[in-house]
Amino acid sequence: MDTNPVLTPKLATPALVLSSAAVFVCVCVFVGILVANWPSQLFLTLTAATSLLLASVVVTVWFTRVRRLRVWTAAASEKWSHLDSVKRSQATTTEVTVLSVDGLEPTGSWITIRWNRFDHVQRAWIEALRDPIWPGTILLISPDPAQVKPGAPWPTTYYIQAENYLAWAPAKENPLRQAQARSRPPI
Repeated sequence: MDTNPVLTPKLATPALVLSSAAVFVCVCVFVGILVANWPSQLFLTLTAATSLLLASVVVTVWFTRVRRLRVWTAAASEKWSHLDSVKRSQATTTEVTVLSVDGLEPTGSWITIRWNRFDHVQRAWIEALRDPIWPGTILLISPDPAQVKPGAPWPTTYYIQAENYLAWAPAKENPLRQAQARSRPPI
């Protein structure tokens, strides 16, 4: 099964933070007791060694999660750079966010989208694409002028053809929008 490339990998979970704190306390206590009572009994030495082994496992988990988050952030930034370059090179584009994937079929998928510029939510049919579609994905598409016309009502179902699909990026990691949010004064 494919993993969802749109979801940000978790860095710290409550279980990891609590286990890290518990292991840190154990290491401090048992190594401190071992040093204070040197030469010590075999049981105390094994307990201190076990706590150091657990500490190395916890540190490995933290480093793995940090590395996974850095790789995901770099890939998301690359996707956004590609999306922005495609947007600049195409004549008319719009961004839609995939809110849910309602049904998968061999020729395409039923999805629920939000037109980001208009904040309009609607059901859509999207033809099968070369990239998998996940909830939380922002799609860059060329809107079909036969379906969406200024002044006309929105169609009940929007049809996205595969050739109108240009690029995608995860909704959570848009460096441009993050910079804009930081530059806005607080209300």
